[in-house]
Amino acid sequence: MAQEMYFLRVQIIFYEDKNFSGRHFECCDDCADLLSNLSCCSSIRVDSGCFMVYEKPNYTGNQYYLRTGEYPDLHQWIDSVSSCRHICTDPGSFNMRLYERIEFGGQMMDLMEDCPSVVDLFHRTDIFSCNVMNGSWLFYEHPNYHGRMYLVRPGEYKRFSEWGGRSARVGSIRRITEN
Repeated sequence: MAQEMYFLRVQIIFYEDKNFSGRHFECCDDCADLLSNLSCCSSIRVDSGCFMVYEKPNYTGNQYYLRTGEYPDLHQWIDSVSSCRHICTDPGSFNMRLYERIEFGGQMMDLMEDCPSVVDLFHRTDIFSCNVMNGSWLFYEHPNYHGRMYLVRPGEYKRFSEWGGRSARVGSIRRITEN
């Protein structure tokens, strides 16, 4: 008896109108300019996977993390959606190094778990650079996962502006997992 294999297709659907109506655009990966496909975005359905949506094209502006689920009225919490990135989640290990100065200078701090308060764990509020070895993470502006958020994927970030930060202030850090 032949074994059948099923692959889960990562998918996010953007709708021009609230409550998943009007014209729509389906996406399975990064999209730098959603507005080349739609006039606006008022609701989103994430069928599977995790995505970061951005208020402006080319992955700029405020960032919002979305996981599988329905978002029927985006305008309650975001002005516009103009680009998105698919976030690969890996059930494996997570590891990053945080630095107190730009270009990996100053004291280095390792992180492998969620951190609800950077100041409580590392006795500082500013992270100027980081090197993400494994996993995708969210930096939050305030402790306990509140405020503006920033996606950091594997790679080197020599200064906070490279992850989209407006300042070096990082209040909490969370691993991105499917759960």
